[in-house]
Amino acid sequence: MAIAQEEYTRHYIVQALFKLMSAYEYEKIGVTDIARKAGVGRATFYRYFKSKEAVIVYYFEHHRREFVFGQHIYPRCRDDYIQVVTKVLTVFKENKEPFKLLQRAHLSDIYLDFLNAHFAETFASEHPDKSPYLPYLYAGMLFNISMRWLKDDCAEEIPSLAALIVDAIYAQ
Repeated sequence: MAIAQEEYTRHYIVQALFKLMSAYEYEKIGVTDIARKAGVGRATFYRYFKSKEAVIVYYFEHHRREFVFGQHIYPRCRDDYIQVVTKVLTVFKENKEPFKLLQRAHLSDIYLDFLNAHFAETFASEHPDKSPYLPYLYAGMLFNISMRWLKDDCAEEIPSLAALIVDAIYAQ
């Protein structure tokens, strides 16, 4: 199977899970339901994913650069940080529906685990001289602020929220 076909299949499975999550409780959704909705067999589902949670992790991995600061931009001043944080918040807001579904299903910790892992990886390779606790500070801040912002349907204006986050970064 060609790589493009594999990506399409994964995409259909991810979309199927989120569509089902919008209609049903997460715990009541089975792999058979996801496979049927995606138009694939159970064996195909398991060829690509070990579990429903793995589908969610794949969603974050697929959009990795959009959901974390790991965009290989090296901010040098407050305005650079504002630009990066604004972009991350904009992408989050544009993709808020899957996050709402995860929040409703009490699966937000999958997002936190993703952020922790990728902030730690980025800091280890790009900022090895920094404290090993710093990536968790950033990941936790981004996670908590984004989850709180989501509860308000992302009503707070992005520039003011970006400034709040950047000011917290500069305060440390």
